[in-house]
Amino acid sequence: MSSRFSGLQQLGRALMLPIAVLPIAGLLLRLGQPDLLGWAAMAAAGDAIFSNLGLLFAVGVGVGLARENNGAAGLAALVGFVVTTRAVETLMAIPASVTAQLVGPARDLAVAAFKTRELAKLSVPVGLLSGIIAGTSYNRFSNVTLPSYLSFFGGRRLVPIISGIVGLALAAVLGYAWPILERGMDTTSNAILGAGPIGLFAYGVLNRILIVTGLHHILNNFAWFIVGDYHGATGDLRRFFAGDPSAGGFMSGFFPVMMFGLPGACLAMYHTARPERRAATAGLLLSLGLTAFLTGVTEPVEFTFMFLAPVLYALHAIATGLSMVIMNACGVRLGFSFSAGLFDYVLNFSHAQRPLLLVPIGAAYFALYYVVFRVCIVRLNLATPGREADDGPDAAPAVLSADGRADAFVVALGGAGNLVEVEACTTRLRLVLVDNQAIDEAALRRLGALGVLRAGAQGLQVVLGPEADQVAGNIRDSVKHRAPAAAPGVKLAATATAAAAAVPAVAADPAVAAVAAGNRGGDAAQATALLAALGGRANLLDVEQCAGRILIRAARLDAFDEQALKGLGIRAIARTGDNTVQLLISHGIEAGVEPLRRLLAAV
Repeated sequence: MSSRFSGLQQLGRALMLPIAVLPIAGLLLRLGQPDLLGWAAMAAAGDAIFSNLGLLFAVGVGVGLARENNGAAGLAALVGFVVTTRAVETLMAIPASVTAQLVGPARDLAVAAFKTRELAKLSVPVGLLSGIIAGTSYNRFSNVTLPSYLSFFGGRRLVPIISGIVGLALAAVLGYAWPILERGMDTTSNAILGAGPIGLFAYGVLNRILIVTGLHHILNNFAWFIVGDYHGATGDLRRFFAGDPSAGGFMSGFFPVMMFGLPGACLAMYHTARPERRAATAGLLLSLGLTAFLTGVTEPVEFTFMFLAPVLYALHAIATGLSMVIMNACGVRLGFSFSAGLFDYVLNFSHAQRPLLLVPIGAAYFALYYVVFRVCIVRLNLATPGREADDGPDAAPAVLSADGRADAFVVALGGAGNLVEVEACTTRLRLVLVDNQAIDEAALRRLGALGVLRAGAQGLQVVLGPEADQVAGNIRDSVKHRAPAAAPGVKLAATATAAAAAVPAVAADPAVAAVAAGNRGGDAAQATALLAALGGRANLLDVEQCAGRILIRAARLDAFDEQALKGLGIRAIARTGDNTVQLLISHGIEAGVEPLRRLLAAV
């Protein structure tokens, strides 16, 4: 169950990569219209992105799911997408009604138009599936070693081949079963769109609740890019920009909440802060409120009360659902390419229906949130920003450079040896740690974290706001180049005594000795010591190196001497399967990896 949940979280994170392209697409498409800049080339550039969303999702999800975000997975996803769509186009049956009483060029044009329209419906689902196939295939097969006569096609080169083969199988299913699938998709879309207020309310509530887990991106992608059809454009967002007058129901309701409601909550938290802390709190809450109002990025605000007052967050989720219903009942149709903030509201004002009604509805939501939050904070004595218990004078956080802050983050997260994966979505660091209990939450909050979420024993999400992706990059650079020490309580260092003791036994293996004789200097010794700490040559099935880590498949993981490995320069050990493990390595040990692989190849 936990592995499936973790997989869904990874998919939610991966979806943010292609979605991040949409703001520039919406900007180009809108600015190029005749009522603004009137530059057709700019509008065409924006439309090109919306017209190829399936391809963008394929490449983005593939790279996002792949280990180390390797670009080979993006190429594999592209191969899978092209193979699937072209094969489906060939296999797709043409209804007799499409070509009735048509002959020659007219018939060909009708067939081409039908296939183009049907493939447009299929584009995003196929893109998502192609990306998932490519990303998981990369993680599973990128280290596979083939026999020598096929070795050129091994490793990463094998992944696009697998994606193409799986894509062909997927095309066979979609091509022959398309009439059934199309009816199923149309029935589902009509059921959702026909659910009216109940469907919109459920979507709004679930959207806010799923933010806790980061799975709301999956729900949003279904509503914004798949549900409904307007001249080949599918999904609420795409239909809105294609001119569908009924589109916008799954977007309009966010505007009153994000532009008005949550800023009202920020004002309530400011007014209820302790007088001596009000000035210090003002900067934080002003920043959070403006971010929500201008851009529609709300997670930093929501995490200030999500866990502190779950009842308050439940009311917020219900208010979001009600906003969906109210905006729809009032005939308001608003859209966005990024989120429900002022920038998107102004940019798409002329495309919207009854957009000025947002002002009175938004004002009512501002008042509602302000009153509810202020009453609940005071009556329930909630420790919102500025009302925390006084635990004594804390040292003011130093103003750090980007590098200094990244180093501080590494230490607060348990040290470089505790980090296995460092990724980010729009507002969160998404981490895999050796031990997520080894972090210093107080230090993380001093560095700007607004919330911390644990998933299992290794998963961790740190809510930072829109700077999350930049911070993640700085942390990766810090681990790679500076590797600060661990926070207290995290074991990082050990001696190589056990490995040294085992080296003579391993070196006595004639095959190992023969290969080691061809490797002069310390590299061979390093490799022999590694081999001993990993349980000997018979225990290792495959070894690969990429981006600061050794990827190992072994017969028995319990044969590893973890203390000896750490003493040899292994910074952390992460088990990724029943017989697979990743070793995070320091620079000093990298030279021993290739000799180690040669030792394994010895027969």
